[in-house]
Amino acid sequence: MEWHDPYAMDEAAQERERRRAEREAKRRGRQQSLAEKVGAQDGKPDPVAEAPVVAPRPQPASPPRPSTPAGGSLWARRALGLGALIVAVVLVFVAGKAVKEVLSSDEPAAAPPAKAQPTQTITIPEGEDRHQIAALTKKEGLAGDYLKATGKPPKGFDLAKYGAQDAPNLEGFLFPDTWNDLPKKATVHDLVDRQLADFQERIKGVDMSYAKSKNLNVYDVLKIASMIEREIQVPDERKLAAAVIYNRLHAGTPLGIDATIRYEDHNYDQQLLESRLNTDTPYNTRTHPGLPPTPIGNPGLASIKAAASPAKSDVFYFVVKPGTCGEHVFVKSQAEFNRAEAAYQQALQEQGGSPTDC
Repeated sequence: MEWHDPYAMDEAAQERERRRAEREAKRRGRQQSLAEKVGAQDGKPDPVAEAPVVAPRPQPASPPRPSTPAGGSLWARRALGLGALIVAVVLVFVAGKAVKEVLSSDEPAAAPPAKAQPTQTITIPEGEDRHQIAALTKKEGLAGDYLKATGKPPKGFDLAKYGAQDAPNLEGFLFPDTWNDLPKKATVHDLVDRQLADFQERIKGVDMSYAKSKNLNVYDVLKIASMIEREIQVPDERKLAAAVIYNRLHAGTPLGIDATIRYEDHNYDQQLLESRLNTDTPYNTRTHPGLPPTPIGNPGLASIKAAASPAKSDVFYFVVKPGTCGEHVFVKSQAEFNRAEAAYQQALQEQGGSPTDC
């Protein structure tokens, strides 16, 4: 249904009434003129001239309107409304942009993306001691003295928490791992921080309940784990080796683990002489019962877990099995040990060196 302007209809009616009034006035004017002419001729009054004049009936007043033709009023109003809407949209857009610019001017400029720093990868093998790791850090180009950096714990690392308040250095706590994100210009302190943080995180997952039941603390477990790491190459033998150590500690029998002497002498590739095996030194577990003064390296998680939870076995000895890649024979009695030891020594003489095939 088309919309009509009511005011436009009023204007049309007024226009028609005005024109009708004009025509009526002209008609009466002609009649009056005619009557005057006739009266002048015979002196008789004109009946039409004496008839009363009827005034046009007044129309209701309407509000003043612009003098716009009735046909164009609707389109003019629509055009005016559309123009007003466009102006309003433009004003809102301009105002919003101005507010955004004001707000953004108060904010700090976004920093450019940080440039990726070059990194390097370093791997610390399981079981290596401080001196071996120090040599590796020099080879990898880490700045600083690793032995000095591991001589005492950094601030925030409490040795007493692990029963190591009398430890002379950080041996045993320098967790072995691979780091792919060390800074290209890393220092030995960067590496030590990573190793200690790694140790603290990993040790949380180790069940120490059995070790504690045997009056052993974390530091004792690290000593046992470091010996397992040096002596054992076959993963399945770790818990059996731990059982041998626990059984010997319980019996008060010297451990007889030659890896402790090698640690003391920093000798990892030369044959140990019989005279050295009989020399009484702090790390000679052939002559000194009990655990060595410190760990003899830095064990990995598998050896730490084995040292905390040994196999339930009464094995008391283990001897290298000739012709294998580091496998051992685990036995309970002295007689079994003597036979296994004799077989090893015979293979050693026949081959002129270590009777293993790795």
